Amino acid sequence: MTAVKQEFDQRRQSWIEREALAEAMIPLIGGLYRDNNVVTSIHGRSLINQSVMGLVKAHRFARQLDDVELELDETLPMLRAMSEMKLGAASVDLARLSLGYKAEKSKESGSSLTIDEYVRAQLAEITDGYGRDDRSSTDVVLYGFGRIGRLVARILIEHAGGGHGLRLRAVVVRKGSDNDLIKRASLLRRDSVHGPFDGTIVVDEEANTILANGTLIQVIYSSDPASIDYTAYGITDAIVVDNTGRWRDADGLSQHLACPGVSRVLLTAPGKGDLKNIVHGINHDSITADDAIVTAASCTTNAITPVLKAMNDRFGIIDGHVETVHSFTNDQNLIDNFHKGDRRGRSAALNMVITETGAAKAVAKALPELAGKLTGNAIRVPTPDVSMAILHLSLTNGTTKDELNAYLRDMSLYSSLHKQIDFIDSPEVVSSDFLGSRRAGIVDGLATIATGKKAILYVWYDNEFGYSCQVVRVLEEMAGVHPRAFPVAVL
Repeated sequence: MTAVKQEFDQRRQSWIEREALAEAMIPLIGGLYRDNNVVTSIHGRSLINQSVMGLVKAHRFARQLDDVELELDETLPMLRAMSEMKLGAASVDLARLSLGYKAEKSKESGSSLTIDEYVRAQLAEITDGYGRDDRSSTDVVLYGFGRIGRLVARILIEHAGGGHGLRLRAVVVRKGSDNDLIKRASLLRRDSVHGPFDGTIVVDEEANTILANGTLIQVIYSSDPASIDYTAYGITDAIVVDNTGRWRDADGLSQHLACPGVSRVLLTAPGKGDLKNIVHGINHDSITADDAIVTAASCTTNAITPVLKAMNDRFGIIDGHVETVHSFTNDQNLIDNFHKGDRRGRSAALNMVITETGAAKAVAKALPELAGKLTGNAIRVPTPDVSMAILHLSLTNGTTKDELNAYLRDMSLYSSLHKQIDFIDSPEVVSSDFLGSRRAGIVDGLATIATGKKAILYVWYDNEFGYSCQVVRVLEEMAGVHPRAFPVAVL
């Protein structure tokens, strides 16, 4: 047997073994989710309902963050240990568990600590929970069913689990045609940007309901936010998520609170006046039970604020400018036509369009220490999704590109902002590679520029799905149903 043939056979056998490991993981991941309300992930990327190839790719992707490919023969023992522990509800990141185990082993040369022992120690707080989920169940109503509304619906359906936590109960829209329900369901089922819905959808035109993966969604037709009696549909103490953007102040959004069955409102846009603009990971702990109306700020504000906080905490920000290269949105014209906004009447599919952004000023609502320090502008470009923010920063403390990237990589892995900040340093990535990212923003390390006290950072973000994930995190905070996450952040 030649050396080349031997290597070929070895490589093929190694691949077959990896497939077998992934196949063994699938029932363990599913069982933990269904029976224990445990969501498993790799660096924030959910493993629920993943195929064999999806699991292999998720493990492979880990190397882009911590330089080491996550081996399936490391995570399979973790899953087996977790399956035997009768865990309570939680979110568990296997990649971060693996990193923690390796760090613990490196502290003591020759340590006999096994993966099983480490996992049991890390998850001791929820051992013998027997799938118990102490979270209350909170009804959610989506008012508006556009780009963000449908993606939030997908995430809520995906997170439905055993029925605890957030429960998507209804969608409110204005009726657009006789076959409106069929069209709404079709838009949930098929998406030109984000692909097909992962599951099954059944429409009941007589009852005006959509059944999506076991979640029964009542479709309510109304053009008046204050006229709906949600209790007539069995909905009580609901949080209404206003995706229309039509009302952005307390007076307008309070119309929802006038409806029986509604207790609170979340706006998926920047709010006006004294409304709290929440960027999850930054100021979500400022939400109180007395906040009847909360806003989730904008996609750009969510993308840049965590990175700006990390930079300010370590290096100090004197001032800066934010330039956003943003995908076009529905409020622009496809072809040239009248538009009340400047330049937005020109074809979104054919032009780069300079426009304003309030994201730089909005950062100060979540990070008051940056008030008055940032300016901003935006350029709309002919892509349907995924945008980029370029941060030009003057720093109090000088740094280098390597130091800066190492710090932001660590923040993405170990800090309390690991769900908001991602990091990548591949020389081949482009905007479409970040479709479906669940992080608020992804730092492109190869593009980083640092010259003493000047730094320029390039931050990608899925302005639709990444933002929708942030919206759901705020929803979980409002409802008090955010799952406990393990391992605990160390930075």
